[in-house]
Amino acid sequence: MEGFDLTQPRFKAYILPNAPLEKLAEGFRWTEGPVWFGDRDELLFSDLPNNRVMRWSDSAGLSVYRAASDFENGHARDRQGRLLSCSHRGRRIHRTELDGSITSLVERYRGRRLNSPNDIVCKSDGTIWFSDPPYGIQTDYEGGKQDSELPAAVYRFDPRDGSLRVVADDFQGPNGLCFSPDERRLYIVETGLQFDTDPLQHVRVFDVGEDGGLSGGAVFCTIAPGNADGVRCDEHGNLWSSAGDGVHCIDPGGELVGKIRVPATVANLTFGGRNNSRLFLCASQALYAIYVNVRGAPLL
Repeated sequence: MEGFDLTQPRFKAYILPNAPLEKLAEGFRWTEGPVWFGDRDELLFSDLPNNRVMRWSDSAGLSVYRAASDFENGHARDRQGRLLSCSHRGRRIHRTELDGSITSLVERYRGRRLNSPNDIVCKSDGTIWFSDPPYGIQTDYEGGKQDSELPAAVYRFDPRDGSLRVVADDFQGPNGLCFSPDERRLYIVETGLQFDTDPLQHVRVFDVGEDGGLSGGAVFCTIAPGNADGVRCDEHGNLWSSAGDGVHCIDPGGELVGKIRVPATVANLTFGGRNNSRLFLCASQALYAIYVNVRGAPLL
């Protein structure tokens, strides 16, 4: 069922009654990892179990950006406009250079292979932050069964000197992550153990230190129905989270402000389009979008 839930009256200022939820494309197995390329006016996203990355634009429609993608999941852009990707099968973070070639950035920590990097963000100082749960190596559907060599963790990689450090290791299954607009907070989604009958699932918030370390880590909110997966902040610091019934908007204090109902489970989302005010939704087997009256958090 489509529509809006105004949990708080102020959510009305963020939605546009004459801007409908639009289904842009369908026929995928499971969509993930949307990233907007404003200079090319196009969206890239993963059709994860089909092992490909798709491209969509208003002008050209849908096409395959990369087939045999090594089961890429999450994506981001770095400060030079290059695509950063999380490979499940390759168990690494790699970068697509401006000439189309691919550079492997991170594959191991202290000599051991990563699990299956899942989601990724790039901070204004150029550092790359990513989650590394074992989900992609626990099934043949999203990467291929392999043995885990490291506990689940969240990492910070600095491409300037090649340093890699664990910034959070008290997660069962770290997933989506995003910075607040001022980068003083980092939100990290906990989706728990994949095959647990009652997995630990919530969103935590950390304070980001000047040295790149994290402190705090209290539970920020819990999403229901379903659970959080991908998250993004808007210009006011509200957190927009995927959910079982669509998209939830949570204010910086952790209070639910409102919902956009979507007729499919939303796995991930990102802001893009004109003025960065179009919300793109990777929702199960389809790609949706809706214009909202708020802009995504700008890059610093």
